Amino acid sequence: MTRLILASQSPARTKLLTEAGIRHDVLVSDVDEDAVQAKYGVTDAHDTALLLARAKAEAVADLPDSEGALVIGCDSVFEFDGESHGKPYTAEVARERMLRMSGSQGVLHTGHWLVDCRDTAADADEEDATGNETPEGTGATVGAVSSAEVHFARMSAREIDAYIATGEPLHCAGSFTIDGLGGAFIRKVDGDPHAVVGLSISTLRDLLVHANVGITELWDMDEQ
Repeated sequence: MTRLILASQSPARTKLLTEAGIRHDVLVSDVDEDAVQAKYGVTDAHDTALLLARAKAEAVADLPDSEGALVIGCDSVFEFDGESHGKPYTAEVARERMLRMSGSQGVLHTGHWLVDCRDTAADADEEDATGNETPEGTGATVGAVSSAEVHFARMSAREIDAYIATGEPLHCAGSFTIDGLGGAFIRKVDGDPHAVVGLSISTLRDLLVHANVGITELWDMDEQ
């Protein structure tokens, strides 16, 4: 049975995979996002999302618990007025951003990176002599970005303050969610709505092809 590991502590991402019927485990990386960005000097929102997704996936792929599994790392960055916005963390930053976003639109970029940690054909040849089953790994390490344009309704200062008081937007890229309380302030999404949640199922399907795995192999039919 093929194992998929989600290299993210995001409840929204694991909920999305669960609701899509995809078996997975969760292992969280200890990647310092600021240090990664400082090292590579990436400022473009699209490239930053992919860079951080790769850093998280590769960090988890190096852990002993990932041996024999596929690891998917994700990271989201919101692009607004030519600026890259990650998590605001503070109420002040969230309020300033949301006042600007009110009645406007931006692009949410979600990077995905897949690492195949299963043994490759060369490793399989060595194990054949012991009588063990031949692994099916490809050694693939591939990524892609799924982007969607998010259109916001006009929000009053009172609504913004009430939303910030819930704490929800402080730890979300761009200071909003689509699958929580913040959904009330989103008029429409042009693109994959799963990308706005933080993990595109269709993009995951595309990446799995490089590991010779069909997404149906990961369906947990016992939960359906």
